[in-house]
This record gives sequence, structure tokens and C-alpha cells, in this order.
Amino acid sequence: MSGKERPILISVIVPVYNVVDYLQKCVDSIRNQTYPNLEIILVDDGSTDKSGALAEKMAMEDKRIRVFHKENGGASSARNLGISKALGDYIGFVDGDDYIEPGMYERLLSAAVSNGIRMVQTSRDEIDEQGNRMPDVCQPPESFTLMPARDFMRELLLHRGDCSFCTKLLHRSLIEEKRFPEGELNEDFYLLVQMLAGVTSIAVLPEQDYHVFYRYGSSTRTRDKEEFPQVFTDIVVNADRVYSIVKKEYPSLLPEALRFGLFQRLDYMLHIPISQMNRENGFYIEVKNYLKHHRQAALHSPYLTGKNKVYILLLGTAPRFVRRVHQLLRGRRV
Repeated sequence: MSGKERPILISVIVPVYNVVDYLQKCVDSIRNQTYPNLEIILVDDGSTDKSGALAEKMAMEDKRIRVFHKENGGASSARNLGISKALGDYIGFVDGDDYIEPGMYERLLSAAVSNGIRMVQTSRDEIDEQGNRMPDVCQPPESFTLMPARDFMRELLLHRGDCSFCTKLLHRSLIEEKRFPEGELNEDFYLLVQMLAGVTSIAVLPEQDYHVFYRYGSSTRTRDKEEFPQVFTDIVVNADRVYSIVKKEYPSLLPEALRFGLFQRLDYMLHIPISQMNRENGFYIEVKNYLKHHRQAALHSPYLTGKNKVYILLLGTAPRFVRRVHQLLRGRRV
């Protein structure tokens, strides 16, 4: 090839929905990256505040920013539109209320290129509304780690891995033919598991360069006690999908995949409102019967704690009673 090769372009996709108070900090942290060859794709997902106008204002200030407006369809829909518009060789994602360290994408790209791999991951932390750092959700490695895809999958199945796409940089060949499932929550996990089959290893960096802003009023963090967020149903559905993938791609991990399915159902049963634990709720009945029929597997699993096993055994036989006791022990009103 004659002449100078063009620099690698990174596309950073930011779904934007009613984050006017946080978007400036988010986008500034991307604009200030030490790796400058970026395009920043802001997808306004039908915001009802001034987020869309702020996005347009920032695009006027930086030619690397492109803005797209769409009707509200959720984060997956916004990300998918961003993917379809992305021109980069590599693609990353940042949520509109989070922010990143200046060297994040330079470090991620260097790790990808120097190791010849298509998926790299930084570490993360969570910051609350008072600016305090919260306990780590995912423990970062002590040093740079090149992890085989099977080992990365195992960490995910044991709830020790990071399934967020926001901490990752992906070669576009991994994602250009794939899309986030729309209308679902826990969407990162299933798509990530699908992608793992296409890579041999993943680089995990120890630097906690991605900062998750923990908003108490977002997601499932504040809700009426009779409300049951969709995410608890979706994590069970995804557990079964993942089991099928593991059975095909990583059969030696079936014990971990079984543990994962049991744990996700335990999470479901400990969050569903007692008023919805009835015979008319078909999905609830399926979850209850699954726990009942897999009691022996739960008892013999080396990957479940004793407390997990007790809850699984009891929730499969007397779920409403167990939930009432559980709520009393947690000091919650039944």
C-alpha cells in the first residue's frame, strides 16, 4: 500500500434519553479522549426534556459529533440506530449519564491492536449522586489479562464478569451484522454471549476508566412494592437462551450454566410481588416448577452457597411463605 495509512476510527455511540443534566459531562469526557480520531454518535431516543437540543448544540461545537433523533424505543433501539450509522473500524458505547477517563479509548485500542484481538474491556466503578464511589460490582484484575473466551464465559456464568457493552471496544466485524434485542432488558448479556462464540480471547484492563453514574430514580432502583420490573423476567429468559449456547459452544461449562439459571430464577422469586405469586401467572408457575424439579441439582452444585440452596429448596415448595419470612427478616412491610 502506497502512502500513509489512515488512522483507525472509533465510533462511540451514546443513547440519549432525558439526561440533560448529565449529557454535557458525558460527551465532554468523550471529546477529551487522548485518542482523537473518534466520531461521537448521539442518538436522541425521543427525549422530552432538552437533551436533544443540547446534543445539537454540542454537534455545532465539534465536527466529530453527529446527532440522530428518533421516536422513543428504548436503549437497545437507540444503540441499533447508532450501529447502523457508525463509520468506525471499532465501536464503543457510553450511556448518556455516565462518563469516562481521558485515556480509556487509547488504552483499549492499543490493547486490541497489539494483541490482534477483536474485543477488549476496561474496568469500571459506580458513583452515587453525592459523588461517592460505591463498592465494585465487578472486581478489576490486578494487571492486564488476556482471557480465553471460555474463561470469560465462565466468569459471566458465575456472576463475576462484566456483561456491559459500555466497558468494551469491539471490532466492527463483531457487531455490524448483530443488533441488540429490542423491547427487552438485560439485553447486553445475551448479545455478548452470542459474540463470544466469534472470538478466541478478550483483553481485560485493570484501569477503572468507565464511571457508571448510579441514579436512584432510574431502572429498578426505586419502585412501588407492587411493581415488578420486566428485567426480572428477562434475566430468566436469557438464562435459558444462554444455556442452549453453552451446551453447543462450551459443553464443559454446563454445570456453571445450570447454576446461572437457578440463580436467575432465585432472583426472580425474591423480587416478584407476593400478590403476583398465583396460579394465573404462568411464568411464575414455570419458575417455581423449575426450582422444584432441579432441587437435587441445586443441592449438589459446587457453585451455589448454602444460603442459595436453602432458598431454592424452599421457594420451590412454599414460595409465598418463604417470601413473607424473607420480607420480615429484611424489615420490609408485607
